[in-house]
Parts: sequence; C-alpha cells; structure tokens
Amino acid sequence: MQSTNVTRGRNQWSGLDWWPPIGWWPEPARDLLDPGSTTTSATFALPPKAESVHSARSFAAGTLSGWNMSQLHDSMELVVSELATNALRHGLILSAARDREVIRLSLIRRGALVTCAITDPGAEAPVMRDPAPFEPGGLGLHIVESLSVRWGWCSLAPQGKAVWAVLSG
Repeated sequence: MQSTNVTRGRNQWSGLDWWPPIGWWPEPARDLLDPGSTTTSATFALPPKAESVHSARSFAAGTLSGWNMSQLHDSMELVVSELATNALRHGLILSAARDREVIRLSLIRRGALVTCAITDPGAEAPVMRDPAPFEPGGLGLHIVESLSVRWGWCSLAPQGKAVWAVLSG
C-alpha cells in the first residue's frame, strides 16, 4: 500500500465546499467499491486544540457503533488519532486567525468500507518517514498504512488538503 496524491482533475473539491461533497470517495480507492453501494457519512469539526484528538476518537467510536461496525473501533481509533494529531501539528496555518481554523473529520461508509478523511488548511503533503530509533513519534503514517486497505491525500482548492484512510469491516 502506498499513499497517493490526487491532484485536481476530474473531481475538483474545494476547501470551501461542504465536506464531504455528496458522493465523495478517494479516487485511488474507487476500485475497492462494490457497484451500487450506498453512501452514509458523518462529519465533525475539530477546533485547533489538543483535546480535539480525544473528541475525534469518541465521535468515530459513536459513529461506528451507530452503523453497527464496532469491529472497526480499535483500528479506526488509532487511524483517527494519528491523522487528527498530524492535522493539528502540521496542517494548521500559523496566523492571528488560527483560533478560527477548523479541522474536519469525516467518516464515509460505502458497504463494508469506511473512509476516515481529515481536512485541514495546510498545503504540505503528509510524509511517511523513518524516525531514529529513540526518537519519540514519527511512526503515525506507518500505523495508518498498516491498518488501512489504502490511504493517501488530495489537495483542496483554494487551499488545504484531505488525508484519508480506507478501512474494511
């Protein structure tokens, strides 16, 4: 599995659009879908605070429970934690208006698949790296890759990105 950057092309989603747009699914993961599977989604806005990671995990757990997909709870909790932490650390634009910036967590279900998508205002691509042996952190995207069927990111216009991971129930 490898990350995929989907540049603006056939589906140009804007950071100003309601997220997720109706029918959104990561383009590089469309081959995983069963034809005719219906879409259900839930979105939660996260303020730029460290406590938001806990709130995001709780939201994901409640959503999966409501969809009778509790078997994904543990994996989704880790994926949400890693992606939300990365968005808070690397995706926020440092400015006087930072307190008004939000990160959105969306869970999109299509059949037995659930995509966790985190949007943030940052433009930098997520980078999977190999940290030094005693370095704290740096393994988040390795965790996401190991728990997901596929993961990647896409740019949003006029700014921002969505980092996503597809999990299978």
